[in-house]
Amino acid sequence: MDELELADSFDRQRPQLRAVGYRILGSLTEADDAVQEAWLRLWRTDAEQIDSLEPWLTTVVARICLNMLRSRRTRGEQPLDSFRPEPIIDDPAAETDPEHQALLADAVGMALQVVLDTLGPAERLAFVLHDMFAVPFDEIAPMVDRSPAATRQLASRARRRVRESAPPPDPDLTRQRAVVDAYFAAAREGDLEALVAVLDPDVVLRAHRSDGEPLELHGAASVASGAMSARRFAPYVRPALVNGAAGVVAFDGERPFAVLAFTVIGDRAVAIDVFNDPELVGKLDIRGITA
Repeated sequence: MDELELADSFDRQRPQLRAVGYRILGSLTEADDAVQEAWLRLWRTDAEQIDSLEPWLTTVVARICLNMLRSRRTRGEQPLDSFRPEPIIDDPAAETDPEHQALLADAVGMALQVVLDTLGPAERLAFVLHDMFAVPFDEIAPMVDRSPAATRQLASRARRRVRESAPPPDPDLTRQRAVVDAYFAAAREGDLEALVAVLDPDVVLRAHRSDGEPLELHGAASVASGAMSARRFAPYVRPALVNGAAGVVAFDGERPFAVLAFTVIGDRAVAIDVFNDPELVGKLDIRGITA
């Protein structure tokens, strides 16, 4: 395989590798760094010694991501429990960006990524690779220095956490959007009863702050009261897809200042994730969402 063929082969794998990196790291920026590092390692490797390029690259990216996750625990400036995942934003009136489709093909909704970011590095790697990308446990085990059976247990524990805390959203985007629109219509009108009506009794709102763990509100009454206190922002939200599910971007004039991701099941919101850190919002790709 000559240099051009190698580069072409890598580019064909890039969307999948980027998706693996995003799910493990929760950051597109860091995922791109991991993919670039994988390319450099491939460049320094004798490609003729690689039996199958796709699994080799997936393994390399996963190992790089695992090291990056572990480094978050040792860097005082960014402890693992204060890391904020980066939402992926799309215009609901346009076709989803093809690159974003590759990133989100395995699942939709921001709540899933939020839960993934609470898992330990080995647990997270085992779950993402096996459940989302069908990598066998025999191949994952050496990455996390465990037996295949122990690796299976890691993934099983992660799977239970995901099922408990990140149920899959309603697949009908129209129904999702109707609930989100009703939520902001009630907020604009100051209608507390209507707000409670579109919230699950056990709804959780997570405000992802820059200074530590998310601030959480639990229960329909508490979340509705919070929405009432922030009702002045309701007229300035614009529809968006956030990790493939219904959400909004809030604007101050032409400047986006917050992203709200909703998890809707049936006709009620079960989770709302709010991202309003200026540094995070400032680096998100919000093209097509206009004030």
